[in-house]
Amino acid sequence: MTDVQAQKASQLANIEEATGRSVADFATEVESAGLERHGQIVAHLKASHGLTHGNANALAHAVRERLAGGPPPADDLLGAQYAGAKKVLRPIHDAVVAQARALGDDVEVVVQKTGVSLRRAKQFALVQAPSVKRVRLSLNLDATPPGTRVVEAGGMCTHRADLTSIDDVDDEVAGWLAAAYERAG
Repeated sequence: MTDVQAQKASQLANIEEATGRSVADFATEVESAGLERHGQIVAHLKASHGLTHGNANALAHAVRERLAGGPPPADDLLGAQYAGAKKVLRPIHDAVVAQARALGDDVEVVVQKTGVSLRRAKQFALVQAPSVKRVRLSLNLDATPPGTRVVEAGGMCTHRADLTSIDDVDDEVAGWLAAAYERAG
């Protein structure tokens, strides 16, 4: 089980303990109420059960997965990210992930709906395709590397670089990934 999966499982176990109800119980309630949209489910869980937004959000995801028969396979999620006009960006993604995997046996590749998290003890990079023109590599670094390719970013990662061709996945990218990987150890 990955760190992310373990965190989700722990959060859901805490919700079940606090409410005395299982995810299956909540799924039955949501289905009976005819709620389908994520926002509707979150609002219902907050109003009806007094859950915090974070717990209601996590539970809504679990309920929707249960009602859909489980989470979608990672290959389906990755395929959806690089479908249509973004198909030409997939080799860039694959090259970045290959460089990250080469850093050590402890690199975990977690495919999510909108991106791919590269993790060690914690996330060190995120690969996304925000448009049909670029792959965004977000990194957790101590400092901004020299040059203009990497810029500071807010949010879960400290820095980001946009990659527009396979040629952009070069020794510099390998160095950035290595620095982020070391920092996450």
